[in-house]
Amino acid sequence: MSIRRADSLGGKAAVVGIGATEFSKDSGRSELKLAVEAVRAALDDAGLTPGDVDGLVTFTMDTSPEITVAQAAGIGELSFFSRIHYGGGAACATVQQAALAVASGIADVVVCYRAFNERSGRRFGSGVQRREPTAEGAALGWNLPYGLLTPASWVAMAAQRYLHSYGLGPEVFGHVAVVDRRHAARNPAAYFHGKPITLADHAASRWIVEPLRLLDCCQETDGGQALVVTSVERARDLPRPPAVIVAAAQGAGRSQEQMTSFYRDGLTGLPETAVVARQLWRTSGLSPADIDVGILYDHFTPFVLMQLEEFGFCGPGEAGAFVAADALPLNTHGGQLGEAYLHGMNGIAEAVRQIRGTSVNQVAGAARSLVTAGTGVPTSGLVIGADG
Repeated sequence: MSIRRADSLGGKAAVVGIGATEFSKDSGRSELKLAVEAVRAALDDAGLTPGDVDGLVTFTMDTSPEITVAQAAGIGELSFFSRIHYGGGAACATVQQAALAVASGIADVVVCYRAFNERSGRRFGSGVQRREPTAEGAALGWNLPYGLLTPASWVAMAAQRYLHSYGLGPEVFGHVAVVDRRHAARNPAAYFHGKPITLADHAASRWIVEPLRLLDCCQETDGGQALVVTSVERARDLPRPPAVIVAAAQGAGRSQEQMTSFYRDGLTGLPETAVVARQLWRTSGLSPADIDVGILYDHFTPFVLMQLEEFGFCGPGEAGAFVAADALPLNTHGGQLGEAYLHGMNGIAEAVRQIRGTSVNQVAGAARSLVTAGTGVPTSGLVIGADG
């Protein structure tokens, strides 16, 4: 695969190991235990040992600090460790940070991880319970008094405007849910394995916050996922085919808040995604036509449609029809709607499987996967490709 690169990062690092716990609603163990299990599984998959690791990256929201995970997993000295903010928006940025460390020579083998008991422990879907005064939290003061207390309610504002602007009905969101659940039904690791849905099922599911129905909202999951990143040169000597990091980017838009950026000029798009898209296409030299698989962050179905439009796969208001036509293989693991909600880290693992040729919903000849992270918040993205 010949790719024109306009930056110094693309093609220098690769994902060489992926590992996860089971995905459940009640793990029965600590978040630290989940993290360690995922890290060890990823190292086993890579053919490496804890002693090979000298870097760790996770989310600011993770409760298991890097040095604690290192100690519990049998990892020795660390020369690099970092955390990324903004919840699910951090997912692809953890791999970007790992690739930067490898490319610059700061670290040789970096593990990215995320683990939580998000169903049996703290449930993000329950929304704002109690918040200490902070500069970041103050922005929510403009929305909480009006009943906008949950992520679903924040996304519903943009979703309603999207439907109004393009003359669409809420059934358009159902196409995303149906595609995700179709793939999850064939994935033994997915929580909704063997449970596809139809558009009629979507339309019959109860309202959460109009225009969002239950089947527009991702599930809540207990589990852990880890990824191992090293140089492409070293990767070629390891058991698995390298999944090369072709491009990586982070992005925040103007007037960005976390998931309540209601004071922008418009609500029908995702400016933070546009920032990421421009970087990925520029630094990789690729375009939407070059992507074989899309692994798009699907905490809520409307934002999948907006991401497709921001990345240029289709025009504004056209993404529902684009998904319905299966114009791009999408979320072949089942997504967070169907497989598990792991803050997007399981999506990166699926992108790697597609490049390796080992997905349960394998796309023939897949050579490039686009992966996105949480939207509505400052976000990140990756293009992962085959070696050579």
